[in-house]
Amino acid sequence: MATTEYLTAQRNQPWREELRKQMKNKERADITRVHMNELNPEIRSRNYEEVNLGLTKEQALLESKRCLDCPDPTCITGCPVEINIPGFIKNIERGEFLEAAKVLKETSALPAVCGRVCPQEKQCECRCIHLKMKKEPVAIGYLERFAADYERESGQMSVPAVAPANGIKIAVVGSGPAGLSFAGDMAKFGYDVTVFEALHEIGGVLKYGIPEFRLPNEIVDVEIDILQKMGVKFITNCIIGKTISYEDLHEEGFKGIFAASGAGLPNFMNIPGENLVGVLSSNEYLTRVNLMAAAQDFSDTPVVKGRNVAVIGGGNTAMDSVRTARRLGAERAMIIYRRSEEEMPARVEEVKHAKEEGVEFLTLHNPIEYIGDEKGRVKQMRLQKMELGEPDASGRRKPVPVEGAIETIDVDQVIVSVGVSPNPLIPSTFKGLSVSKWGTIIVNEETMQSDISDVYAGGDIVRGGATVILAMGDGRKAAAAMHKHLTK
Repeated sequence: MATTEYLTAQRNQPWREELRKQMKNKERADITRVHMNELNPEIRSRNYEEVNLGLTKEQALLESKRCLDCPDPTCITGCPVEINIPGFIKNIERGEFLEAAKVLKETSALPAVCGRVCPQEKQCECRCIHLKMKKEPVAIGYLERFAADYERESGQMSVPAVAPANGIKIAVVGSGPAGLSFAGDMAKFGYDVTVFEALHEIGGVLKYGIPEFRLPNEIVDVEIDILQKMGVKFITNCIIGKTISYEDLHEEGFKGIFAASGAGLPNFMNIPGENLVGVLSSNEYLTRVNLMAAAQDFSDTPVVKGRNVAVIGGGNTAMDSVRTARRLGAERAMIIYRRSEEEMPARVEEVKHAKEEGVEFLTLHNPIEYIGDEKGRVKQMRLQKMELGEPDASGRRKPVPVEGAIETIDVDQVIVSVGVSPNPLIPSTFKGLSVSKWGTIIVNEETMQSDISDVYAGGDIVRGGATVILAMGDGRKAAAAMHKHLTK
């Protein structure tokens, strides 16, 4: 059934008509948006427990009543994976929480993950009709998390239906959000899907890049378990392009390849002192802490626990890094950002949480030099005061130096979070791929197909750095296109 026909059929369910009769739209619109329950900042800033606690059943039921079940649900068009948002929310309203989770799984391989880390405020929620009425949007992300968590905690996890096996082997390079989303959809189509992961843990950036206080590993593992029950196979410690080549995949009978190897190459600023001990990338810092237990006393690869820690950058990864530093005992944890807070790309929620946990924000400052001690360890940094000038190509006002306004502050650890570049291995070893000047794989934006007909790509290897949900959208788009290509 086509998407439009399916949504129409869903909206015409008799039980939905009953829900409409129970409460008028004006009454629904007058309900105040729910607030997320959170751990106390004083407590959470010293442990790794999840900060957001989720909604209670009563909160979810009340918030679900705010959804007006619009005839033209623009929230769906704002979602890169096109979740049937009114469908799952209306199921919550009538108390059918397990049904709500099933609706989510029709299009999303990672509902519990997305309910936690998606920037809903910039996607589905920013299309909510409540905004036209000068009211807060429906808390779609909170409700998505509630439905997924309820199903998991109930012990009644549903497994999406898969088509009969067609015997066609498909390879996925990387087990991050793009790869997992693609794998789930291809499994539903009946393909024999194998995901190759370079690291020893499945999950990609969901595991190594996002701290457990924001996304517990247990949540990721449950979502992966569902994919395994759908027939998806996972091989870890396997580097496509090194352990196995493109030619090897063909010899093993794979008819399609989806490259989702991410953007794990950190960028630096190339300023004096970046090679000092104690200056490292957020990629290394978070990977060592999140994936290699570097903060634990028993770790074979320990990480320095700084007292005065500066994180350079203003994105979600910078917030993850600085909040991690606080949890590892930093007395002074700082965000150094060359623009104002209004220009920060990080989610508002992440900035709020960081401030509550005692993080300092030195906005309109830019590092120009790191100074080391006699042992070659960073001890200070020089900061250039900035001011905002005219907008640059991104539309944001360009930061320009304030002449003569330079200050020096003490630091014993600097974490650089100024962006990432794509993993170069696939572009360099798959001969025939077109690659941009930034190292990203060039694909057809409609199909995600590369210049090599059996290779599709998505996520950060194409975008150069984006959100979990955009990567998942790429995976779904590529799966639909590859399926169409293979069944011509």
